[in-house]
Amino acid sequence: MSDPSPKGETDLNTLLAEMTPQLDEQIWVFLTLTARDHALEEKALMRFDEEEGATYILKEADAEGYDATFRCQRITLQIHSALEAVGFLDAISSALTLNGISSNVVSAFYHDHLFVPVEKTAQTMSVLKALSASARE
Repeated sequence: MSDPSPKGETDLNTLLAEMTPQLDEQIWVFLTLTARDHALEEKALMRFDEEEGATYILKEADAEGYDATFRCQRITLQIHSALEAVGFLDAISSALTLNGISSNVVSAFYHDHLFVPVEKTAQTMSVLKALSASARE
């Protein structure tokens, strides 16, 4: 069965110039468990299995009673970036690094999602908007 969706943008300047960061007001947290938890899987935005355990990204309220970490908000980069695009996340990561902002990135089929500390969300949005504006010049 073929995928009817477009393959996504690969041109770095276009990706930067046309990205629109969209803030999710939800507070998210990360947690890890050595064994999979099927009840959490139903609530998780994402689960990723590693040798040491399963990592979950959950709404903060859904992680109550667990040893969760990294209170963050998600910023979705609203441009369909191709999975094989080169340099997009590097440019974003470099701009965030220059501003002392950590991020955890999840790349999905259509968009890249940045999980940034709650206290750095406004600054991150400003950095991303400035990066996009400079690419349009």
